[in-house]
Amino acid sequence: MIRKSIGILILILCLGLILTGCPKKTVVKEEPSIKKELAPERERPAKLEAERVAKERELAKIKEEEARKAPEKELKAKEEEIKKAIAEKELVAAKEKVAGLEAERALKEKEEKAKEEAARKEFEKSLVAKRYPGIEGEVLESKLIKDIHFDFDKYNIRPGDDETLKGNSALLLKHSNVKIQIEGHCDERGTIEYNLALGERRATSTKKYLISLGISPDRIFTISYGEERPEDPGHNEEAWGKNRRAHFVILSK
Repeated sequence: MIRKSIGILILILCLGLILTGCPKKTVVKEEPSIKKELAPERERPAKLEAERVAKERELAKIKEEEARKAPEKELKAKEEEIKKAIAEKELVAAKEKVAGLEAERALKEKEEKAKEEAARKEFEKSLVAKRYPGIEGEVLESKLIKDIHFDFDKYNIRPGDDETLKGNSALLLKHSNVKIQIEGHCDERGTIEYNLALGERRATSTKKYLISLGISPDRIFTISYGEERPEDPGHNEEAWGKNRRAHFVILSK
């Protein structure tokens, strides 16, 4: 009888629960302010992971770029090394060239001095002392300073004789202390007065030509002997051609 009463009681309770319904689940709503505070914390791991991945990608990109540029850098370094080696060789070659040119210049100077010394000795050896009327003391003559000749009744420098004067001037330029006297001579034809004047014109034209070649006028003196001192005493055209001349004597050296 008691069991039956308990069973009825349980049945009544179940019916009551069914009629009243199950209790609603309580939902705790989060406040907006709390959501805002928790959002960064929830997003932080994802952000950190994203940054890590981005850094890894950037690092991989840098490594890849360096790996790609490595051959270029190596090639550039080799090029620089080659350029440096070439520059050093060129510098050495330039120094050797300068040394060679310097040695060549020194050799040429030595050769020039030797030539000048040989020319000086040859000139000294060629000098012959003579006494001339009207000139005090001795004068010198040299076969290296050659005479020039003139056409009949002329005093202009003839073609061919200009080369002789160029040779004379070259010798005088090498021996700058030498002073000369130019003698004007004529053949026996014509009066004494006329031939003296013609001889002077021949000596003067010769002096002017030497001055035009660079000889200082202070080193050149002139005199006319007219027909008084013939080189050849003959009385024919051959002798007269020899006597129409400008002759050089050395006054000092």
